[in-house]
Amino acid sequence: MRVPDKFVLLRNRTFEQCTAECSRNCSCTAYAYANLSSAVVDQSRCLVWTGKLVDTWKSSNYGEELYLRLANPPVKTKTNLVKIVLPVIACLLLPICIALVCIYKFKGKWRKEEIQKKLMLGYLGNSNELGDKNVEFSFLSFDDIVAATDNFSDCHMLGRGGFGKVYKGMLKGGKEVAVKRLSQGSGQGIDEFRNEVVLLVKLQHRNLVRLLGCCIHEEEKLQIYEYLPNKSLDAFLFDNSRKHVLDWPIRFKIVKGVARGLLYLHQDSRLTIIHRDLKASNILLDTEMSPKISDFGMARIFGGNQQLANTTRVVGTYGYMSPEYVTSGAFSVKSDTYSFGVLLLEIVSGLKIISTQFISEFPNLIAYTWTLWEDGNAMELVDSSVAENCPAHEVLRCIHVGLLCVQDNPNARPLMSSVVFMLENETTLLPAPKEPVYFAPRNNGTEETRRNMEGSLNASIITTLEGR
Repeated sequence: MRVPDKFVLLRNRTFEQCTAECSRNCSCTAYAYANLSSAVVDQSRCLVWTGKLVDTWKSSNYGEELYLRLANPPVKTKTNLVKIVLPVIACLLLPICIALVCIYKFKGKWRKEEIQKKLMLGYLGNSNELGDKNVEFSFLSFDDIVAATDNFSDCHMLGRGGFGKVYKGMLKGGKEVAVKRLSQGSGQGIDEFRNEVVLLVKLQHRNLVRLLGCCIHEEEKLQIYEYLPNKSLDAFLFDNSRKHVLDWPIRFKIVKGVARGLLYLHQDSRLTIIHRDLKASNILLDTEMSPKISDFGMARIFGGNQQLANTTRVVGTYGYMSPEYVTSGAFSVKSDTYSFGVLLLEIVSGLKIISTQFISEFPNLIAYTWTLWEDGNAMELVDSSVAENCPAHEVLRCIHVGLLCVQDNPNARPLMSSVVFMLENETTLLPAPKEPVYFAPRNNGTEETRRNMEGSLNASIITTLEGR
């Protein structure tokens, strides 16, 4: 075509250089490039236009190829805008979607926990029985407990008993707990499970173990307690390699702590609680070796002015049960007093109530203690690991109180309020104990075996207990 007039001639430029010249010049509107004949000195020329293109027409005989410089096409601008807007929208929508998913999952988990909570409340009975709403208590999911105990791994097991096994667990947040897993063959059903949960939620005392939560999942029944690293008293008291840890000050502290715990159960709490299974393995020790009473599955609540009850199903540990409870199923606060007396003599001596050391001469620890007391040799009862460094007056007072607690007649046994007073006041005169009843050892059981026997219900009142 015939190129326009008013162009700028640039000599000695290649086609690429001509194109670059127009691109660099913002005023450039078009350019053309011509290859001339060899007769011309400058065989190449570059024509550049910076204004309007006038006097231009198509020519078939001669002319140049004219290259127009156009503005960026609208489509390309739109494409660039999309490239910018889409990532921005994606960046905004991504966190919103993540938040919605989290809310959905949290809501689903919350609904699941609410359903599980209602299910467990159905097992435990009326939620009002759980007492003060301000008490810290939670229903944990079975999945959380499985994760905390590494699927109930043996390496996490703290111990086992007639009820089942206890595992150490680590909850989310790093809180250490003890998980009590009731075995299906333990003999403790939903009634005992419910009984222990309801009682421990209501009872709050420094010498009672603290229940943190529970879980019921199909056939599984689990209770979550505070973790006590020193486990139970019997792990020290009856182990020759560890009993030296229990020097006399620690033993005396344990005795007084258990006594205060029982006093709280019997008198100072809102309820009157009979533990019915007090023994060394149910006394747990914290990091400072302070005692905490545990295992309330067999406990019973007394209401109003009730002071005596009977049962056709005698449960407990042989050797710790009072005579009236064993023979007729009658139990009261004095039944716990008897068990405390047995425990007190075990703490002083470091010997079990039914010990093989007494089989040849004495039926049990109580008979052995009474013989030494009658002969004036009560100090011989003291555990050899603490005998040299214990105050004789404290030891003799403990033995004296222990014999008062294991007397045959419940009327003769002191209340736990009197026991605490006698232990903490050295100048108080103590009554003389009466010779206790002896039970022959059983050949087919151990002191750890729970005794469940059926007996006839005694409708008559066996004894009249003094009021609190």
